[in-house]
Amino acid sequence: MKRYRTAAVATLLCVSLSMGATAGCTNMNRTQQGTLSGAGIGALAGAGISAIAGGSGTMGALIGGGLGALAGGIYGHERGR
Repeated sequence: MKRYRTAAVATLLCVSLSMGATAGCTNMNRTQQGTLSGAGIGALAGAGISAIAGGSGTMGALIGGGLGALAGGIYGHERGR
């Protein structure tokens, strides 16, 4: 039960940070927008998958956020050309 609670808290934190940060996205270029979106989506997915698999939701959110930021940054950079 504690793992699910940790995953839920990590998910809510990531979503709230993503929503708060996207309010200022109008002045960001596509690479920055992709990085921010990828980090939020990756952290959310990582926390959920890790919690379902029985791992640490926090660690899943951190790993997913990092990989999502990397993938989103690459995607946004390629799309911005």
